[in-house]
Amino acid sequence: MYFYIKALHIIFIVTWFSGMFYIVRLFIYNTEAGDKEEVEKNILRKQFTLMIKRLWLGITVPSAILTLILGPWMLYLMGTIPTWMWIKIGFVIGLYLYFISLQKIYSQQMKGVFKYSSQQLRIWNEVATVFLFAIVMLVVVKESMSFVWGLVGLFVFILLLMSGVKLYKFLRAKK
Repeated sequence: MYFYIKALHIIFIVTWFSGMFYIVRLFIYNTEAGDKEEVEKNILRKQFTLMIKRLWLGITVPSAILTLILGPWMLYLMGTIPTWMWIKIGFVIGLYLYFISLQKIYSQQMKGVFKYSSQQLRIWNEVATVFLFAIVMLVVVKESMSFVWGLVGLFVFILLLMSGVKLYKFLRAKK
């Protein structure tokens, strides 16, 4: 039973992350549609709003809920919780806080409120990548990883991601 629950947990984690990565891209495109001429802007916003709604309500939210059900169920079936799992749970809590922030942006955009620039959303999109990196490394490496080296690696990864975002912004501005 444990391995079936684990497999389902992994499947819904993948679909949840897919939804979170793509939803922010759609938020960016929806935001950038505001820079278009009125007719084009209205057409794009209508389409992006539909796509955002379907992705969020049809895939991302259900996957987050199923992940939240299956994770604790798997922990229950494990019996004991190893030390590394508590650290993972901390990252998962952070990931759900990030998810809640996306819900806020979703609600705003559904009301036609655009509080963030496309550049801010691009940076915010990378937060999910950081959580993915940290959680997968922790689950795979577990106790073999030094806590200090793990944090150093995560910090270097964040620096590389942010450098990539800055480089992308520079290359877009150059066009």
